[in-house]
Amino acid sequence: MPNLIIFIISVFFLQCKGEDNSDQESAEAKRIRQDLLIEKYVGNCAEKFSYRYQMSEWQHCLDEGLKEDSTVAYLWQQKAMPYFKARKYEVGMKYLDKAVLYNERSWLSYRAFIKCVFAKTYREAIKDFEKCIQNEGNTYVMDHTYQFHIALCNLQLNEFEKAETIFKKDIEEQEQEWGEAHYIDLFYYGISKYEQGKWEEAIFEFDKSLKQYTQFSDAKYYKAICLGRLNRTEEFKSLMIEAKTDKNEGYSINEDNSIYETYPYQIIW
Repeated sequence: MPNLIIFIISVFFLQCKGEDNSDQESAEAKRIRQDLLIEKYVGNCAEKFSYRYQMSEWQHCLDEGLKEDSTVAYLWQQKAMPYFKARKYEVGMKYLDKAVLYNERSWLSYRAFIKCVFAKTYREAIKDFEKCIQNEGNTYVMDHTYQFHIALCNLQLNEFEKAETIFKKDIEEQEQEWGEAHYIDLFYYGISKYEQGKWEEAIFEFDKSLKQYTQFSDAKYYKAICLGRLNRTEEFKSLMIEAKTDKNEGYSINEDNSIYETYPYQIIW
C-alpha cells in the first residue's frame, strides 16, 4: 500500500511538471507569434508610412494587427505614441493604458514619463513612478532616474522643498556611482533652490550644470536672475545677454523629446 501511494504521488508530480513545461512552451510560442505580428504590422506596414501626415494609414496597420491579437502591448504603444507627439494626450493615453495592461513591466515607466513631460498630469505620474520604484528600484527611463522625474513633478506642483530633497539624494547617488550627475539634474536641482530664494545655492548648482554644458542658455538665464536678486547688477546684465545669444544659437534643453514638448522652466524668448 505505501508503494502505491508513492507511485500515485510520483505520477501526479510528473503530470504537474509536464503541465508547467507546456505552459512555458506556450508562453515562448506566444512571444514568437507576437514578435511576428509586430514585424508584420509595424515593421512591414505602419513604418512604411509617416504618422505625421499619414496617421490613418499608420493606425490602420496597427488595428489590423490588433484584430489578430488584441493583447500585443507594443501595438497599443505604437498606436499611442504619435498622438502624444501631436499633443492629443487623452486620445493617446487610452491606448497606452492598454499597453500597460498587457505588459506593465515594459510600459509603466514609459507611461509615467508621458504623464510627467507630455500630458503634465503630475500626481498621476508620481503614482506610476512610485510603483516602478517598488517593482524595479530607482532605475532609468529616457536617460533619467525615476526619482528625478518624481522630483520634476514636485517642482511643477510647487512642492519645492520636497523636490529639493529628492534631487539632492538622487544626485548624491549618481555622483557616487558615476562621479557626476547629469547637467539637467543639476539644473533642476538649482531651480528647486531658486524657487525658495536660495540664490547663492542655486548659482552653485547652475555653475555645476554649466561646467558640463557651457552654452546652456536656460541655466545662464536663471543664474542671471539670481545674480540680479543679489544686486550683482553688472553680472546680471552680462550673463543675460549671453543667455539670449546662446538661446538664439539653439543651445537650450536638448532632451530627445524637447522637439515635441517645452520642458519645465525652459525659457521661450
